[in-house]
Amino acid sequence: MPVGLWEKQVGLLMRDYPYDSIMASRVLGQAYAYLLTAMTHRGESLGLAPSAIVDIGVHTIILDTVAYAELCDRFNGGHFLHHVPEVEFKNDGSVMKTAHRVAADGWEIDLSLWADAAECGPCHPGNDSH
Repeated sequence: MPVGLWEKQVGLLMRDYPYDSIMASRVLGQAYAYLLTAMTHRGESLGLAPSAIVDIGVHTIILDTVAYAELCDRFNGGHFLHHVPEVEFKNDGSVMKTAHRVAADGWEIDLSLWADAAECGPCHPGNDSH
């Protein structure tokens, strides 16, 4: 991660949401764990989906398009991992399944950030999207 990128993204979360630096760091950390897990399992049709709160961190990461493109180049074999939001939340268990997959890949899960939508996901789970 480029020097200062973490602090910038924490600052963006604090600017746009009622988060202090601790909460912003928690959200951002889970978002990176989720995205890197999705990239690791690209094309496996696992149906991964973040919780609503983790998705806020995902948005912060992907909206900095230069840094996000570099992340995709480095960790997703040069393939862009698209973000496909859904209008309706899905009650399909994909969020908790995703949290378990993220944990199985060795990331520490902040379960309270995944429990906000334990059954429902805001994103379309697909082969090469999140």
